[in-house]
Amino acid sequence: AEKMDEYIIFKDLDGKYLTLKDYLEAAKDKHENKVFYVTDEKEQSQYINMFREEKLNAVILTHNIDNPFITHEEQKHENVKFLRIDADVNEIFKEEVKEEDKETLENQAKTLTETFRKALGNDKLEVKVEKLKNESVASMITVSEESRRMADMMKMYSMGGMDMSAFGATGETLVLNANHPLVKYVLENKEGENTVKICEQLYDLASLAHGQLSPERMTNFVNRSNDIMMIMAGQKAE
Repeated sequence: AEKMDEYIIFKDLDGKYLTLKDYLEAAKDKHENKVFYVTDEKEQSQYINMFREEKLNAVILTHNIDNPFITHEEQKHENVKFLRIDADVNEIFKEEVKEEDKETLENQAKTLTETFRKALGNDKLEVKVEKLKNESVASMITVSEESRRMADMMKMYSMGGMDMSAFGATGETLVLNANHPLVKYVLENKEGENTVKICEQLYDLASLAHGQLSPERMTNFVNRSNDIMMIMAGQKAE
C-alpha cells in the first residue's frame, strides 16, 4: 500500500503535480503533517490569495470521491491531517500577540461577539478576533473541518434536507481582523448609527468571499450597499 502512494499525484495551486511525500516535505517547516486542500478555486479564492502571499501551497481536490479518499489517506498515515484551506486561520497569517495584549484581545472578542450577534440577530454566531498581518482583510469565514465533513457526508447520502444546526453547530466562525479600521470602528462605536450596517456588511462580505449568500441575504446586501453609497454621497454633497 505504501508503494501506491508514489503513484497518487496531486495538483497544487500552481497547476504542478506532486506526490503526498513531495508536498509534506516542502511544507515541513511551515505546517508539519498538515495537507491543505481546495475544493472550489472560485469559492475559496480569498484563502488561496492569503496562502499565496505567504508562499504556502495547497492541493486541489474537487471531486466527491475525494471525501472518502481523504479519510482513507488519514487512516493510512496516522499523523497526517487534511484540512480544507478555509478550516481555520493559519498561524502564519497572524501577528505575534504579546502576553500583555492577550487580555485586551479577549475583551475585544467579547465586545465584538456581542455587537455582531445583536446586529445580525443571531445569538449563536461564533466570532473570533485575530490580529492578521494582512490589514486589507477585515472579515472572513472559517468552517471547522469536522462539521463540514459531516455535512458533506450527509449530502452524499442525500440527507441534505437535515438541518446541521440540529447537531450542535454548523461549524462556521466569523473571523474579524483587530488590525482593520472598520473592526476598530465597531469596537469604539457600538451604538453608532451606522454600526449595524457595518456589522451586516462585514458578515455578508465574508460570506460572499466564502462563496455563499442566501437569495434573501443577497437582496439585503445589494440594498444595503446602495444605502452605504447614499450615505457616502450625502457626506460628499454636504
